[in-house]
Amino acid sequence: MVSGNYALLFVLLGFLHCLAQGEVHYYDFVLREKNFTKLCSTKSILTVNGSFPGPTISVRKGDVAFVTVHNNGSYGVTIHWHGVRQPRDPWSDGPENITQCPIPAGTSFTQRVNFASEEGTLWWHAHSDWSRATVHGAIIIYPAEGTSYPFPEPGGQETLIIGEWYKGDVMEIIKTALESGDEPAASDGYTINGQPGDFYNCSRETTSRFVVDSGKTYLFRIINSGMNEEHYFGIAKHNLTLVGMDAAYTKPLNTSYLVIAPGQTMDVLITTNQTPDEYYMAAIPFHDGTATFDNTTATAILQYSGNYTPSTVIPYPYFPYYNDSTSAFNFTKSLRALASEDHPVHVPTSVTRRIYMTVSINQLPCTNSNCSGPDGNRLAASLNNVSFQTPSIDILQAYYGNISDVFTGDFPNEPPRYFNFTGDVGNNTVFASTGTKAIMLDYNDTVEVVWQGTNIITAENHPMHLHGFSFYVLGLGWGNFNNKTDPQSYNFVDPPEINTVGLPKNGWLAMRFTADNPGVWYMHCHFERHSSWGMDTVFIVRDGGTNQTSMLPPPSYMPPCSQS
Repeated sequence: MVSGNYALLFVLLGFLHCLAQGEVHYYDFVLREKNFTKLCSTKSILTVNGSFPGPTISVRKGDVAFVTVHNNGSYGVTIHWHGVRQPRDPWSDGPENITQCPIPAGTSFTQRVNFASEEGTLWWHAHSDWSRATVHGAIIIYPAEGTSYPFPEPGGQETLIIGEWYKGDVMEIIKTALESGDEPAASDGYTINGQPGDFYNCSRETTSRFVVDSGKTYLFRIINSGMNEEHYFGIAKHNLTLVGMDAAYTKPLNTSYLVIAPGQTMDVLITTNQTPDEYYMAAIPFHDGTATFDNTTATAILQYSGNYTPSTVIPYPYFPYYNDSTSAFNFTKSLRALASEDHPVHVPTSVTRRIYMTVSINQLPCTNSNCSGPDGNRLAASLNNVSFQTPSIDILQAYYGNISDVFTGDFPNEPPRYFNFTGDVGNNTVFASTGTKAIMLDYNDTVEVVWQGTNIITAENHPMHLHGFSFYVLGLGWGNFNNKTDPQSYNFVDPPEINTVGLPKNGWLAMRFTADNPGVWYMHCHFERHSSWGMDTVFIVRDGGTNQTSMLPPPSYMPPCSQS
């Protein structure tokens, strides 16, 4: 359990923080198994407080939450606060064996979550193997006291979480896949707020419903907690106005559908201006790769209140074709930051560190005689042809304590240069190298990362997520990045500031951020199969020259690395 000194430290920190700015909140997350019945079968899943999805954290900008995770499950788990910057405090960020080791079964760990700069919708989830399939929930960050939304106060608010449901044990699914070297099994269905909806067997009676009054504008907070698929989302006969993404405001974008990747959150205004009736809300996969995928549809119902006879056929929204890469590309390219006086952008204009990063699906040699991957090998994934190997102790502890032989700071980096539009780029090969390599940054480095998709083994869209920072998306395009011409199209006026972004299939994307958050911060694809295969790396931001520009010391208790 948490030591008494550690608990006392948290109480003191909470008191001091309350004096300084926002309020302090306390949550207990109890991890435990519980039976759920979906798609005509019953299984036991790991939950937080017995619910799927888990509980919502509600705070205001500037608040702090202390969340005590009580692990009453059967294996070690960590919890990550997706999109929360955690200034100078990576100790509570949560990715397993990156910033902490798992919380052992039968113990507790208190994490400090500092909502210093975020405003809007984020989410939390387990960050251990595939446990986040069922261990996740919403984070709602309201405007600070005395401030308001940059749009009229909505008539109501709803939270909508898209998920994936597996009939099998998700931990066994990824374990089997890694042992065999093959693709993991696809999900058996998708869910909206934990329910698959009308188009699945044994599901119609439990379809999620959102009851609304006619003539109002509602704020829907939409989260994609899915494991391996991006999604289109829409509501029949209703326009969506995107006003926020990843806890930052955007210029209003009117659209008939969203393209939302795993990890992304979107704040959407919906005006109930249609004839009172029932209307389908639907999430369908966007999948432009070659892997087997779950091509089914989750539905919920937008139900107008009042007395009326519903239509015998519920209207259904329009979507592009499931593999329409152009529609997904155009949606991402249309995103713009609000860039107002109250919500300015601060794009780094001079760059001190340029990083060119190829993103690939690869192979690794088979380590036994029964591999089921391509050509009898194992499927893998890489960044700059390095397939990340997760260490047995966490990188943050190794970095802070100068423990050797855990990671190296020699991540291979190729400078941007001209590439012909001919396919694969750089020194990437079918067979990746392996290692636990980090990218070392000096405090206040202004960093530009150009992500480059490749078609080694297969090409597809990749949702890339950075811990500890939001970044500005300056531009994206098809084909290979041209460092002479493509930067001329960068958007420095109102680029979106987000923490997760879809790298286009066989395309490039340029992002910038200022490395002003010292610590160890994970960067990875938010497709769980790709992250499990090694499409990951770590940014380590060195301390600045003062106490206020240096990483905070560790708490008195961290989960031990000798257990899992």
